[in-house]
This record gives sequence, structure tokens and C-alpha cells, in this order.
Amino acid sequence: MNLEEYRLAGHLSPGKSSDKADDRTGALIHEILLVGMLQCNCHIVGDPATREAIVIDPGEEVDRILAAIKRHGLTVKAILNTHAHIDHVGGLKKMREVTGAPVLMHRDDLELYRNLEMQAEWIGFKAPQMTEVDDFLQESSPIRWGGYELRVIHTPGHTKGSVCLYLPRAAGSSRIIEPETLFAGDTLFAGSIGRTDLWGGSFEEIMRSLRGKVLTLPDEVVVYPGHGPAT
Repeated sequence: MNLEEYRLAGHLSPGKSSDKADDRTGALIHEILLVGMLQCNCHIVGDPATREAIVIDPGEEVDRILAAIKRHGLTVKAILNTHAHIDHVGGLKKMREVTGAPVLMHRDDLELYRNLEMQAEWIGFKAPQMTEVDDFLQESSPIRWGGYELRVIHTPGHTKGSVCLYLPRAAGSSRIIEPETLFAGDTLFAGSIGRTDLWGGSFEEIMRSLRGKVLTLPDEVVVYPGHGPAT
């Protein structure tokens, strides 16, 4: 299935705040909200059978995210961050407090997260309140909720702890077969790659990550970047 067929099948039109799920079909619940001044793509990904969900990159506007979760009748099992830049982590504290779900990011971005005040100074934002990081994303530890499983791919380059989160088809699963999905954070965009001129960034590292890990995935994978449209 190519991306155009994917859109015509009733899924998300890239780059819009919209609901890609049709709960009646048993398809994956996937809603993308563009949050904050920098329009970070926050993902709500839920299992329509168990109503368990994960939230990826709740950058800001937590009330909107929570309203979408409530509308779908979901229970959040984990809050995941592709990296610790301020526009992707601003809503962590409130999300954690309201949902009780653990916050996970890669260990190599913990220092970056602990320096939110400095990040805020870079772009003239007010620094958000911090929360505890409950566990670390590791390639050896998939994230499981309902009947789904995300594989963590450490892709340093945009930041030291940048990760992509890969949702493959589940062989033998009773769930509807959908396009394989990659939540790429700010590592890969439609037509470009993540910037590497900020603290912890490295052009050499991001190219190694892209060539050695991302480009080894199947061609049909639908990529959802941290900003902008799918590719």
C-alpha cells in the first residue's frame, strides 16, 4: 500500500490535526494533534479492543490531548518522548499527573531534559515544569500496550538520545493489517533531516543513524515526523 492508498483508505491526511481511526473497523486508533508554538506532532495511539494507548511527544496543550484521549475512551499506559527538546516535552508533567502513566525517554537525553531553562532561553520560551522520568527507552525493550508493540530505534544525531519508534505489522495478530509505521521524531522529515547544530547534535551521527538504521526499514513504512506531514 502506498501513501496515497493509505490516505484513501480513510486514514490521516498528513500534517493535519485529525483522527485516523475508525473504531468500528477495529483499526488502530491514531490521532495527531499539532501542539504548541512550534506545532509539534503529538500522537495518541490506541488499541480499539483493549482501549489501552500510548502518547508520543506531548509538547504542550495537554488539555487538548486529554480531551482526545477521553473522546476515544482510552487509558494511557505510557508517555514516550522521541527526544528531549523543549517543544516535545513541555506537557510531560501534567500528562503524568493526570494519567498516572510513566514517562520514558532515552537515557542519553536526560541531561538535555534537565536543562529546560537553558533551552527556553535559546528560543525565548517560558520553561515548562519538569517531571520525573520513570524509565528509559532502550532498543532491547519494546513498548507493549494492548495487542501492539513498538520497537525502539536509537537514532542519535539530532540529539544524543533521539529515538525513532517503529510499529511493524504483527505477524499472526488478529488485528487489522495496516501499513508499518515509524514515529521519527526530529530525525527525519518529508524531504529533509533533523537539524544538527544544537546541543548534542551531530551531522555525522544523524547520517549514520539514517543509513544504518532508518534506511534498512521496508520501503512501504509510513513515516510520521515530529513536525510537518507524513512521508
